[in-house]
Amino acid sequence: MRFWLPLFAALVLSSCGPSGGGGPVEVAIIGAPDSLYQQGVRLALPAQHVRGATFEGLVTLDQAGQVVPAIAERWIVTEDGLSYIFRLRDSTWPGGEEITATEVRDQLRGAIARVRGTSLGLDLGKVRDIRAMTGRVIEVRLTSPMSDFLRLLAQPELGFSRNGSGAGPMVMSRSEADASARLSALPPESRGLPAREDWEDVARPVAVRALSAKNAVAAFSRGDVDLVLGGSIVDFPQAEAGPLSRGTIQVDPALGLLGLTVKRETGLLADPARREALSMAIDRAALIQSFGLSGWRESSWIVPPDMFAAAPHEEDRWNGASIEDRRRVAAGRVRAWAGPGRDPVVRVALPRGTGSDLLFKQLVQAWGAIGVSVKRAAPGEAADIELRDTLARYTSPRWYLNQFNCSLGAGLCAPRADALVRETLGERDPARREQLLVEAHAALVEREVYIPLGAPVRWSLVRGSLRNYLPNAWGMHPLFPLSQPTT
Repeated sequence: MRFWLPLFAALVLSSCGPSGGGGPVEVAIIGAPDSLYQQGVRLALPAQHVRGATFEGLVTLDQAGQVVPAIAERWIVTEDGLSYIFRLRDSTWPGGEEITATEVRDQLRGAIARVRGTSLGLDLGKVRDIRAMTGRVIEVRLTSPMSDFLRLLAQPELGFSRNGSGAGPMVMSRSEADASARLSALPPESRGLPAREDWEDVARPVAVRALSAKNAVAAFSRGDVDLVLGGSIVDFPQAEAGPLSRGTIQVDPALGLLGLTVKRETGLLADPARREALSMAIDRAALIQSFGLSGWRESSWIVPPDMFAAAPHEEDRWNGASIEDRRRVAAGRVRAWAGPGRDPVVRVALPRGTGSDLLFKQLVQAWGAIGVSVKRAAPGEAADIELRDTLARYTSPRWYLNQFNCSLGAGLCAPRADALVRETLGERDPARREQLLVEAHAALVEREVYIPLGAPVRWSLVRGSLRNYLPNAWGMHPLFPLSQPTT
């Protein structure tokens, strides 16, 4: 897979930080203060990180975003790709009872049942059966092969728990005073690993709090935190506001969706050709220039072409036409519709943030050039179009297509696209499966349900002395490795 190049800000590194190489690693994750402890199946980023540290599933992701063992110590995949057989490590629940295959089977079945009705539930649609084979072996059977299935199993929402306590590598204590969480790594022997005598000397606790982007950057600038996670394009200008001598801005080579979802099929937006006109009018390269980012990957397609085994279309949807030519065509479509009682106006919903302000300014300029007025919806106010900024969970066109499934009610959709994606679930011929996904993508594009901009932007602020942090394509940075020695 050809990831877009990692973005990089060259800054002076500093070894100074609140922990000074000892004591807790101080982490701020951008989000609402109470989002650390969020429950349910739609977890905010802070809750995903805390859950990933305390509620492990069969596998997990390391700091590079690679799949590594968790409750399962090893696994095999059958030659036909339809069966994943996991051997569980010899480990226990927090109360000391052995973790058995039967319990893991039931835990996984329950987790999959809970996420039904979400996009993650759709992603797990290929799971046909889960069996406990012996005391420490379980098998997961699929309806058709899925090359990135292990990465899907590593999602925090699929972590296991018993009586409210997780089977992860860390335990959490909660501070009521400042709503922060303190995570302490469990000794290796409690996780089915060889004991280490110096464990208490080398393992560091991780203190986590959820802060607004402004407060997180300020805390980093003061030296109060070692790491800020969860930055997006909405707040990227905040990252540049702090003293850069205290660390480095790291931008993940993220995969996913950054664009505008069409919410209502009325007025100017009632016709797919006019919805396409809005997409044609956006100069995506100019849009990102206002953020000072280099290496960002723009896209005019819902599914980036290189997500398919063989790119079904050119990188640029409009065959390299100049922005002037595109806007000329788009303006003609707007004029043909506009008239008495028909004002070409769109109302756009964007989160609060300095980055959103820059995006809105770019949309006003681009759509103003084709005769469309743009208004910004107030928080909670109905809008015609809203920002979509979502990280991919695995590398497949199916992830992108599932985000627009009609059952999710997230905006305009294409029932034909949903039907084609469902057909892929049991299709074992890879060429036919690929063709169905290409057709599903074409059906979504024909309906013009979404205005793509490009890949999501995810940034972190990282102290120079911090160990075991790496940018990755999934925008998830596990907390457990931060507690571990580098050797």
